[in-house]
Amino acid sequence: MKHILNKKYAIEDRRSGLILTIPLCLEQTNMDELSVTLDYLLSIPSEKCKARGFTVIVDGRKSQWNVVKTVVVMLQNVVPAEVSLVCVVKPDEFWDKKVTHFCFWKEKDRLGFEVILVSANKLTRYIEPCQLTEDFGGSLTYDHMDWLNKRLVFEKFTKESTSLLDELALINNGSDKGNQEKERSVDLNFLPSVDPETVLQTGHELLSELQQRRFNGSDGGVSWSPMDDELLAQPQVMKLLDSLREQYTRYQEVCRQRSKRTQLEEIQQKVMQVVNWLEGPGSEQLRAQWGIGDSIRASQALQQKHEEIESQHSEWFAVYVELNQQIAALLNAGDEEDLVELKSLQQQLSDVCYRQASQLEFRQNLLQAALEFHGVAQDLSQQLDGLLGMLCVDVAPADGASIQQTLKLLEEKLKSVDVGLQGLREKGQGLLDQISNQASWAYGKDVTIENKENVDHIQGVMEDMQLRKQRCEDMVDVRRLKMLQMVQLFKCEEDAAQAVEWLSELLDALLKTHIRLGDDAQETKVLLEKHRKFVDVAQSTYDYGRQLLQATVVLCQSLRCTSRSSGDTLPRLNRVWKQFTIASEERVHRLEMAIAFHSNAEKILQDCPEEPEAINDEEQFDEIEAVGKSLLDRLTVPVVYPDGTEQYFGSPSDMASTAEHIRDRMKLVSLKRQQLRHPEMVTTES
Repeated sequence: MKHILNKKYAIEDRRSGLILTIPLCLEQTNMDELSVTLDYLLSIPSEKCKARGFTVIVDGRKSQWNVVKTVVVMLQNVVPAEVSLVCVVKPDEFWDKKVTHFCFWKEKDRLGFEVILVSANKLTRYIEPCQLTEDFGGSLTYDHMDWLNKRLVFEKFTKESTSLLDELALINNGSDKGNQEKERSVDLNFLPSVDPETVLQTGHELLSELQQRRFNGSDGGVSWSPMDDELLAQPQVMKLLDSLREQYTRYQEVCRQRSKRTQLEEIQQKVMQVVNWLEGPGSEQLRAQWGIGDSIRASQALQQKHEEIESQHSEWFAVYVELNQQIAALLNAGDEEDLVELKSLQQQLSDVCYRQASQLEFRQNLLQAALEFHGVAQDLSQQLDGLLGMLCVDVAPADGASIQQTLKLLEEKLKSVDVGLQGLREKGQGLLDQISNQASWAYGKDVTIENKENVDHIQGVMEDMQLRKQRCEDMVDVRRLKMLQMVQLFKCEEDAAQAVEWLSELLDALLKTHIRLGDDAQETKVLLEKHRKFVDVAQSTYDYGRQLLQATVVLCQSLRCTSRSSGDTLPRLNRVWKQFTIASEERVHRLEMAIAFHSNAEKILQDCPEEPEAINDEEQFDEIEAVGKSLLDRLTVPVVYPDGTEQYFGSPSDMASTAEHIRDRMKLVSLKRQQLRHPEMVTTES
């Protein structure tokens, strides 16, 4: 009705009763709009106010008489019976008498109220000036647009608050219903059509303005009493505000409970989603992954697949963390009615997540242990392959030192294999222990068959490595024996060669240093005894060399190989020994001749008168002389070896010195012979 009320058809003031002012204008008055306006204005006062009666002012100063008459007649049907007086304000130049022949006072009985024609300046006779606006010479301050705006605010507030109260009551009452059937009859997601906060703020502002002052203010200092509609509006607004606050408080609690219930339902739904996925697809993924692989590459592929499974689980675990935080926040809120349900959800979620996380960790540890086991097995296999390759290659060392080095390397490799096999057993046993615990989280699934395959594979790998290691050990034992025999062979060959060298040195010493024949028989006998001992040493050296060479022959036959050194060592040994024997025999002959020479010479040269017949024997002198000459001749003859080579004892100067000594002895013997033949010569000479 805003566009109708804007035309200012009627204004409601107050006297002891109610005052209804109807200003008419020059333009044609729309009776329908006027009727609607009057109905609206008359609906505002309470029945108590209406009972005090109405005074109607029809301002016809700017209208025509027939319009005024029509309005007055219309009041009979519109204005209630409590109307006591209708004042028609006439213009200064009254209407034509022909027009005003209609007498309102005569129609009082028919109209039901008194109608008077009055000038504006005389209206104060019937109504107090303080209750008349300035248009009628009164002092009442009134702003129609301000009243209209406030009225619109009031009615908008009344309409919105009433509608909001109904909606809030519907929501609150629906939330208070206990059984589920009634709860389903109300949409819990239903929201008020307007914002309760906005309506409450509007109501508070309206009430504050109604309580403080008139619509337009009182700047002119004229006393002002509030209009009746304002007085009526204040308790109505206060009542609506109280009701709104009560229902809104309940609504907030309902919203809080609804939000909590919605949040709880969402949490429960998400918890079940997490639980269902972990116990469903998540567990199926783990059940399908039971193998450990048969190699490093296979185990790595299984680890990669497990990482993909972990990645999928991590998304759900993130949801679990978020849900756990939300549940903890709700538990801290302290709503006892939801504590049991929340704790149950939290416990269920935690149990499932921790169990699934334990399974993932167990599977990851199992695959890591399998990867380490296969890694150790591969390293051990490579070590065994290297050892076997080394054993399959025939040994062709250059000397005993290289054999010792090869044997040391072989022992180191075998020791490394022992360590690797021990490590494989430890890894395998640890892996078997982990597999034996797998049944504890199999969700009732029989994993005996799958575990048996894994166990058989692990035990098969360890047994295979044990057999390969045993074969290698057997081969190492054979190779070790062979290499030790080869070391012994090289040692025998080296020692035999050394014996040849020693024998050569003895021969060289015999020829170069064993040259003296002694100055007398006794000394020569000592030299002969030393020579025989010297020969014994040479004989021992020769025998030692022969034994070593015989041992090399036996070792070569055992090793099924030909010696590289014994073939020329034996001829060399025999050749040197033959040379030594020839030289030694020559030395013996010379010493024996020297003994015979010195012995006979010493017998003759000694003064032995008891045996003159012996000394005078010419044959002895001839024998001594013959032996001496033979000895001298022998000193000049070289030692001739079987190969035709010649070798002299000592140097020429050494031989000359020895020969000179023999000649001197021969001269003495010759002089002795002459003395025996011619004694007088000896006396004369004396």
